[in-house]
This record gives sequence, structure tokens and C-alpha cells, in this order.
Amino acid sequence: MQKTTPTRGIHFIPALRWWIGGILFLSTVINYIDRQTLSVLGPYLKQEFRWKNEDFALIVISFRVAYAIGQTLMGRLLDRIGTRRGLSLTVAWYSLAAMLTSLAGGLYSFCGFRFLLGLGESANWPGATKAVAEWFPKKERGWAVALFDSGSSIGGVVAPLLVVWLYLRFGWRPAFVLIGTLGIFWIVLWRRLYHSPEKHPRLSQSEKELILAEREEELPRGVSAQPVGWSALLKWPETWGVIVARSFSDPVWFFIADWFFIYLKQDKQIDPQQSILAAWIPFLGADLGNFAGGGISSWLIRRGWPVDRARKIVILVGGFGVALLIPTIFTSNLFALSALFALAIFSYAAYSTMALVLPSDLFPRNVVATVSGMSGTGAGLCTILATYLIGQVADRYSFAPVLIAASLIPLTGAFISLALLRPKKRDVTHHKGAEDTTPK
Repeated sequence: MQKTTPTRGIHFIPALRWWIGGILFLSTVINYIDRQTLSVLGPYLKQEFRWKNEDFALIVISFRVAYAIGQTLMGRLLDRIGTRRGLSLTVAWYSLAAMLTSLAGGLYSFCGFRFLLGLGESANWPGATKAVAEWFPKKERGWAVALFDSGSSIGGVVAPLLVVWLYLRFGWRPAFVLIGTLGIFWIVLWRRLYHSPEKHPRLSQSEKELILAEREEELPRGVSAQPVGWSALLKWPETWGVIVARSFSDPVWFFIADWFFIYLKQDKQIDPQQSILAAWIPFLGADLGNFAGGGISSWLIRRGWPVDRARKIVILVGGFGVALLIPTIFTSNLFALSALFALAIFSYAAYSTMALVLPSDLFPRNVVATVSGMSGTGAGLCTILATYLIGQVADRYSFAPVLIAASLIPLTGAFISLALLRPKKRDVTHHKGAEDTTPK
């Protein structure tokens, strides 16, 4: 890293907040490579263990159950113990779980190890969203969320190449072990680089003032820095708006992440080794969509648009764009399929970036991870239901009904969430064990 001239023996790191964003991006990449290992190996494992789609769906659901439960619990934990310690513990947890998957011997052991993986991985998005709220002014948060969230699509691109190579060279068990070690290296880097802006020894005074300038506005005088309870948060329509935005859109992404290779094999008769050259295209679309959503909303804010209106227009347009999944039913050309999926996922990713940044827009820092976790739990529960239905429908019919539903549900969610979201940030007070909420 380039460093500025030392002041009193301390070397400040220029634009340190973007280095923080970069390490959050790496965390998301590793998170997705770990979870995608099973999806990429799915066709091979199905053949070896003689699983049906319903069996594979059960393994995926085991991950989703833990992921759904964990997001609310981990969001609460992160608000209490802090971002640095919380992500250190949870990345260590899921890295170990990924490596232990190499010991699986059948359906139920796979389910158990995937449950442990999902529980640890559930902290990534609440933790990263909290870190963005701590380190970035509001006008930059769209870009910052786009940066770390783009790690999911990069992980989706890297995983097929890396995992198939490891499988062909070493077998599936060593593949899980080697992939799991990535998180251990990340923890070392994280512990060296991440501290809060108030305490970071490498943060320059000018950047510190930029980061902290909005703090008084975001956490009004007299408001506790401790998070309030879930019951109080659930009384606000803004909370439900955030929950709906993710719950109606995330299942689309997880359909692609968990079922894409099986869909290509079953409905389009395209082998995973043949599809690997083009199958990364949808994930590239997601990466570009993350930055388009964050960049467009930030550009609109700089041009004077209210923050809520800038976020909402991206959500609405993204909801319409996901409907491009429907034409995939009518073609078996791999590159045409990849292009249509890429455009739909581009739209989803722009939508999703706004859904992820909403907690930092609408709530003070003392509840950002909690609200983000609650929205993740809603998304997880909807994804569990979707995964079960996908397994049932794909075995009995095809993936065509799944694609139609995946096109229409996000748009419905966009309209519902936009009706619930309000422009002003909530005040949160907490005293003598009571919960009091007063809107500005």
C-alpha cells in the first residue's frame, strides 16, 4: 500500500475507507467461493451419491435455514460486540465448517456441515453493511455497498474455474479443504487493517473528519449507542420495507447460485464442463449491476435528488429488468442463455445494492446490523421456501415455471417496499430497559 509522509512516526494510509471497502469485498468473494463449492460440484455429487433434485434441495435448505436464523442473530451480535471482532469470529467459524465438509459421507452429514457453514456465513452482509455505515459518508455508501456486494458475483465467477480444477486434479474432498483455508488468510489481513474510524492509527485527520461529519445527524443527541429490540423495530413500516425489498429479490440470486449448472444440464442438456466458459457471464452481469446501482444512485444524489428517491428509482427499474428471465425458456443456445441471465441478474444486482444500503440510510448506526440481519432473515426464509418449491417443480415438470416466478416476484416486492419506505431516518432511544421510538 502507498503511504503518506509519516506524522509523529505514524504512516497514514490515503483513502483508507476504500481499503476497508476492498477487504469487505474480499470477504464476500471468499464467502461465495465457499458456498458455491457445493453448487459447482452438485452434478458430480448427485451422481456419486445418487441424489434426486429433492435430495440436493434438502442440502441447500439446510444451509438456508442456518443462514436465515443466523442473519438476525449475527446482526444483533455484531451491533453488540463490534464489527472487527464479530467478523473475525464468524469467518473463522465458516472456514472451519467448509473444511469439515470434506468428512461428509452422505446426505445427512452434508446437511449438517452445510448448516454450520450457513450459520457462520450469515454474518457477512450485516457486518459489511455495518462497516459501511461506520466508514462512509452517505453520498458514498451506494458505491461502497456495490463494492463489497460485487464480491458475490466475482466469487461466482471464480468458483466454477477453481472448484472444477481442484475436483479434476484432487477430488471433491480436498477441494472443500483447500477452499476453506482462504478465510483463515483473510482473518489475518482483517485484524491488521480494520479498526473503528475513531481509533484507527493509520487514519488521517482530514479523512476522519469527512467520515465523522454526519455522525451527529445519524445518532441524535441523547440517543443511546446500544441497539434496541427487534419488537420495536418491527413496529416501523421502514423496517418492513427493507425486509420486503430483500425477501422478494434474494431468492432470484440464490436460484442462479445454487441451481444454474443443474438447470443447464437438466433442461438444456449442457454439461458443466462445456458450460464453464459461458456460465460466468451472468455473474459478470451481477458485478456490473452492483456498480451501476450504486453509481447511478450516488450520481443522482450529487445532482440534488433526495437520497430515498435516488434509491427507489433504481429499485423500480431493476424490478422490471429481472423479467428478462422469461425469454430464457425459449432458447437452448448457451451464449443466448448466458446473455439473458446476465441482463436479468444485472437488474437484480442494481436492485439488491439499494436494498442492502437502505438500513444505513434509514436507521442510525446502533441498529444498522440488526435491521440488515432482520432483512436477511426474511430473505433467507423466502429462499428456503423457494428452494423447496424449485426442487419439487424441477423434478415433476421443468425449470420453466420457476423462471416465470423468478421474473415476477421481485417486481411485486419492489412496489410493496417502495410503498413502505419513508425518507427520514428514525431516532432510536433506549433507557431504563424500555424501548421508545420517536420519528423525526
